[in-house]
Amino acid sequence: MAGRLLIVGTPIGNLGDLTPRAADALRTADLVVAEDTRMAKRLLAHLGLRRPTVVFNDHAPEGRIDELLGRLRAGATLALTTDAGMPAVSDPGARLVAAARDAGVEVVVLPGPSAVTAAIAAAGVEAIGFLFGGFLPARPPTARRVVLEGLLAASGATQVPLVLFEAPHRARALLLSLEKLVPSARVAACRELTKLHEEVLVGTPAEVQARLAEPRGELTLVVSGVAPPEHTGAPIESTAVVAAARRAGLRPRTVVELLRAAGMPRRDAYRAVHPAEEDGADS
Repeated sequence: MAGRLLIVGTPIGNLGDLTPRAADALRTADLVVAEDTRMAKRLLAHLGLRRPTVVFNDHAPEGRIDELLGRLRAGATLALTTDAGMPAVSDPGARLVAAARDAGVEVVVLPGPSAVTAAIAAAGVEAIGFLFGGFLPARPPTARRVVLEGLLAASGATQVPLVLFEAPHRARALLLSLEKLVPSARVAACRELTKLHEEVLVGTPAEVQARLAEPRGELTLVVSGVAPPEHTGAPIESTAVVAAARRAGLRPRTVVELLRAAGMPRRDAYRAVHPAEEDGADS
């Protein structure tokens, strides 16, 4: 009988946030598949456990996925972990999850702490959803700028906040870019979430940068209040708005209302979101 791949949510800082289900999974798994085995062993030590571990990240040996799939096909239970938060969210573990599903292996999610939702809650932004951008490309600078501009445009078009992850040594550069592109936006820069020195700085990009001391650890930024694109009287380009809204996980009904708020007639907005349905359908 084939084994199971358990996606185990791990604490983003405070080890006390580990759920009982996650602890049981680590206790009973035949193998812990970790982004960093040192971090996994620290978590296991917190539970008083010693379990076999193997690394799976962007630098793992070629053939590691095939090796792990072989174990799963042989009936093993693997616990997939990441350094902090949910595996496979802006994380290399997504490749293993996809491969396991393609191979017909049972995949079980054990939800846990997430820096994304923790930062949204700490930011105090009222919105119907959010757009998750994760880590911007580290290089080249042109690709990084293009991706950031596209995400900000989608955030402005849909009027939902944008959530970004950033490494500490690139935090100031990102805030400088935000200051140039959206100087009046509201930024909540969150670091050390759930830890002793948790800090949430809120203000314009320039204000946050002025108050940001030497960053410790990765930052989660929530960018809100991005102005929507200016309307010049020309027809609304709905394709980009619908695509961005779908990436943000918004419901079709919500996307229709966004287009209507931008000035598009109800029927046209419905057709843009549901092009394959009959014209007379209603949302």
